[in-house]
Amino acid sequence: MRTFVLVLVGVVTGLAVSLAQGRINPTDPQPTCAMCPGYYIPASELEAYTKKAIAENLTDQQVRDVEIGKAHVGIGMVHRGRLTAPAANSVAEHDQVSEVYHIIDGSATLVLGPDITNRQRRPATLRTVREFNGPGNNGAEVRNGVTYNLKPGDVVVIPAGTGHWFTRIDDHIDYLMVRIDPDKVTPLKTDAQSKEYLSKPAPREP
Repeated sequence: MRTFVLVLVGVVTGLAVSLAQGRINPTDPQPTCAMCPGYYIPASELEAYTKKAIAENLTDQQVRDVEIGKAHVGIGMVHRGRLTAPAANSVAEHDQVSEVYHIIDGSATLVLGPDITNRQRRPATLRTVREFNGPGNNGAEVRNGVTYNLKPGDVVVIPAGTGHWFTRIDDHIDYLMVRIDPDKVTPLKTDAQSKEYLSKPAPREP
């Protein structure tokens, strides 16, 4: 029995030492994404998505979706054409995914706010729901929203649950989208999957 206990203690001690050796400064807080790689997306790939959007009449495209430990982060490219008046029920809201826009080209008017009228659930079968930004709602308008005139270089932060509503686009607007998904409701998308997507016409909603 004494021999068994000594062996068990030795195994546990060895495991503890092994785990400690696998950590950086074992007494410090540990990275939330242990030994995760970094990710790089060249400008040429982002530009290819914009060209594809124009050629195939697409709006929102997911370039990557990566694991960062406690969340997924999506990178999207969005191209929107001229808009003289908002379409019916065109307010968007996402329950679990927050978004950051970095405006690249063009200009537009965007209204933000959490008070959305005539909320209607977005169908769970939509590709944007399944792959880009998760479940959420559309609505008729944003009550008491704040209006922003967007131009290249601007950044917009849209927390999950906040309505966002384009009411005017002067000619077009192109922006890079960062999606923060702490509940990991969106699937990962790799560099290889991106290359495959760009190599052929984009799939359409059924």
